[in-house]
Amino acid sequence: MISAEDEAERELRYRKVRAAMAEAGLDVLLAFGPGWRRENVRYLADAPVGASAAFVAVPGSGAPAAFTTRRQDVPVIAGSGWVTDVHFATPGRAEQLVEWLRGSGAKRVGVAHQELLPVVWAELLRKALPGAEFVSATSLMDDARMVKSDWELARMRRSAKVCAAGWQAFVNVLEPGLPEYRIVSAVEAEVKRLGAEDNFMLIASGKDEVRGMVPPGDRLLADGDMVRTELTPQMDGYWLQICRSAIVGRASDAQRRSFDLFNEAVEAGLSVVRPGITAHEVAVAQNDVFRRKGYGEYCTSQYTRVRGHGHGLHLDEAPIIEGNHTVLPENAVFIVHPNTFTPIAGYHVLGDPVRVTADGYEILVETERKLFETAKDAA
Repeated sequence: MISAEDEAERELRYRKVRAAMAEAGLDVLLAFGPGWRRENVRYLADAPVGASAAFVAVPGSGAPAAFTTRRQDVPVIAGSGWVTDVHFATPGRAEQLVEWLRGSGAKRVGVAHQELLPVVWAELLRKALPGAEFVSATSLMDDARMVKSDWELARMRRSAKVCAAGWQAFVNVLEPGLPEYRIVSAVEAEVKRLGAEDNFMLIASGKDEVRGMVPPGDRLLADGDMVRTELTPQMDGYWLQICRSAIVGRASDAQRRSFDLFNEAVEAGLSVVRPGITAHEVAVAQNDVFRRKGYGEYCTSQYTRVRGHGHGLHLDEAPIIEGNHTVLPENAVFIVHPNTFTPIAGYHVLGDPVRVTADGYEILVETERKLFETAKDAA
């Protein structure tokens, strides 16, 4: 039985999506979820799915329906109470999906993640509605998910607490001779103990030769290493990330100078956050710090990918990069992280996730932004 709180959230989402559908002239929206991009299916069904392909079909009015290539997903989706008309479907056994589409009489269909739709599914949809126009609704769903409700923010705050606990577990195990994979195993144990569904993590250890982060390996930590991570647990479907670096032992002067540079860049990025700011402007504010200090070349794609990114049901949403003029409205959630290589002390990782508030921002993690050191007498 769906709770009153969940029902209110479901109705809020469907009103938002249907208003966008009406504006775009869509009769039906098909939220497609391939195995690695299931956020739109979860947004509309509030259920985790494990299928290689799943759809939630939303008509302009009336009840939605869901279709999945994994039989085990059917009771999971139906059990959430958000979408109760749920069917098993594959390209070779899609009678109910075809029947639903034909029954809709749709003339214009928006497909979220149409760009990822396999040819076999695209052909099936066209045969089901041969006279219909199919268009991408990816940006429609991106926009719908951008502004977080109080219901969503409550879940993301739970993720924030797990971020803090995971980072503390990270720091607690650091010592010379420890292999990288043991660090990640300690973090995984802690975040899973706290209820995380998943955790995305990259890591790097070493000194100024480190140029990026990778999955953990068997490299052994040494005294004076800086150990960097992006730690991103998923709770109730929602991802949140913390970026920090720690020193095995005591930090060198170069590592401290590197931290000061990156912290100044984070502060610069945060200083411009307000409703209506663009991803471009947040990136420029961070990059300008590096440019003023003579490190502008390390803001390029040769050394770094983004200066942050959105958070939500997908772990890497709207990119915070120069040239992306996506507007960040109140209650958007994203991380500000100027992670990149510089010759000062190698690749450095630092960043905080924030919520855009009416007059600025709210940092969602409680972990202090500092250069952590494991030496007992370190400051």
